[in-house]
Amino acid sequence: MRKILIADDEANMRWVLERALSKAGYDVETVEDGQLALDRALAERPDLVLVDLKMPKRDGLSVLRKLKEHYPDLLIVMMTAHGSTATVVEAMKAGAHDYLMKPFDIDELLITVAKAFEVESLREQVDYLKGEVQRVGWKLVGNSDTMKAVKHLVERVSLTPATVLIQGESGTGKELVAHAIHTLSPRVNGPFIRVNCAALTETLLESELFGHEKGAFTGAQARKAGRFELADGGTLFLDEIGELSFNVQAKLLRVLQERTFERVGGVKTIKVDVRIIAATNRDLLKEAQEGRFREDLYYRISVFPISVPPLREHREDIPFLVEHFLEKLKTYGRSKALGPGVLTQLEAYSWPGNVRELENVMERMLIISQGAVIGVDALPVFDSPLIEGKSPGVFMLPLEGVSLEEIEKSFLQQAMEQTGGNQSQAAKRLGLSRHAFLYRLEKYGIDPHWGI
Repeated sequence: MRKILIADDEANMRWVLERALSKAGYDVETVEDGQLALDRALAERPDLVLVDLKMPKRDGLSVLRKLKEHYPDLLIVMMTAHGSTATVVEAMKAGAHDYLMKPFDIDELLITVAKAFEVESLREQVDYLKGEVQRVGWKLVGNSDTMKAVKHLVERVSLTPATVLIQGESGTGKELVAHAIHTLSPRVNGPFIRVNCAALTETLLESELFGHEKGAFTGAQARKAGRFELADGGTLFLDEIGELSFNVQAKLLRVLQERTFERVGGVKTIKVDVRIIAATNRDLLKEAQEGRFREDLYYRISVFPISVPPLREHREDIPFLVEHFLEKLKTYGRSKALGPGVLTQLEAYSWPGNVRELENVMERMLIISQGAVIGVDALPVFDSPLIEGKSPGVFMLPLEGVSLEEIEKSFLQQAMEQTGGNQSQAAKRLGLSRHAFLYRLEKYGIDPHWGI
C-alpha cells in the first residue's frame, strides 16, 4: 500500500485529505507543521508527500529542499493558495513533482496523486530496463561462426557514425542487431526510434518520418513532430526500407545527404543529428539494378552492410536460442526444461520463419505442456520439410510418464487443430491414408468434425 504524508496546519484540511486518500486505498499520515513533516519523513520514507506552502516552524519550500537532499526521487506535491505563482515556479525548480492550488476539489487531488505514482512507476520501469541493458548488454544469442561474424561487425561499426544496412530474411533478428549497434554506440543515451516502412501508406509515412504542420492535409489538426525529430541525438531504425515509394526515397536521400528536411506543409528547414540504420528482407542491390529502388539511395544506406543469416544456416545455435527463450518465457510463471528427443526435433526442422518462428514454437510448447518438463507431445506438426539428413520419424522416447498412445493421440489432435478440422490435410501431414486417419480418430474418441 502506498504511504502518503500530509503536512498542513489546518485541521479541517488534514481531515478532508486524509479521509479522501484513505478511501482511495492509500496509507495516510498527517502532521500539522513543517518540522514534524521533515522528522516523520526522515524517520520513515513515505511514497509521496503533500506539503502546504505556509506552515509554522518550517515552510513548505524548506521542507521540500531538505527532503530532496535526502530523497532525490521522492514525490512531493506542493499545496498553495491562489496568487502564489512565483512560489510555485520556485517549488518546481526545487524538485516538486506537481502542485495544487487551494481551493481544489477531491477529484483533482486524486488525479494528481494517481498521476504522480504513474510517473514513478514508469521511471522504475526505465531504471529496470537500463539495468537489464547493463546486465545482459547487447548480447546476440549464438556461438556459431556465422553469428560470431555478425557480432564482430556490430562491434566494429557501433563506434562509428556510419549508416548501416541490415539484410536478412524475415524473423532473423534484424531489429535486435540494430538495437545492439545503438546500445554499443556513443548514442546509447539517445532515443532509438523505429519506423516500419511497410506498415503505412505513402502519405502517412511521409508525415511519420518528417512530421507535419497544422492543416497540411485532412485530419492534420495540430503540428506533429516526425520520427527524424524524435530521433535527434539518437538512432532512427528504418525497417523494411525496400517498401518505400520513389517519392519518399527521394526525400529520404536528401535528409541522408544534408541532414535537413521540412515538415509536410511547412517551409521551415529543420536540422537533425541522427544515425540511420536500415533493414530489409529484399536483395536491394538487385532491386536497384532492375529499377525498383533508387540506386543512389541504395549506395547511400549501404555504407556498412550486415547480413543476418537464416536459422537453417546456423542450426548449431538452436540449443542456445532454446535456452534463451526458456529463460525469457519465465515471465509466464513457469520454469521448465526440455524432455528427451525434443531438441533433436527442433534441430531437424528447417525453420522458414527463422528465429521468430522458433520463439513462437517455444512459447506455444511452454503453454500447452504439463509439469516441469516439455515433452515431445508438445511439439507442433511442422508445415515445412525437415533439414535434409534429419529423419522426421525418429523420436527419443521420454523416460517415463508418457505412453505411445498418448503421443499418437496428441499428434492427431494437433493435426486436426492446425488444419481447422480438414481430415485430408491432417492425414497428409501425419503421412497416413484418410482411412487410417479416421480409424485412429475413432480409436481415441476424437471428434472427426473438429473445428467444423
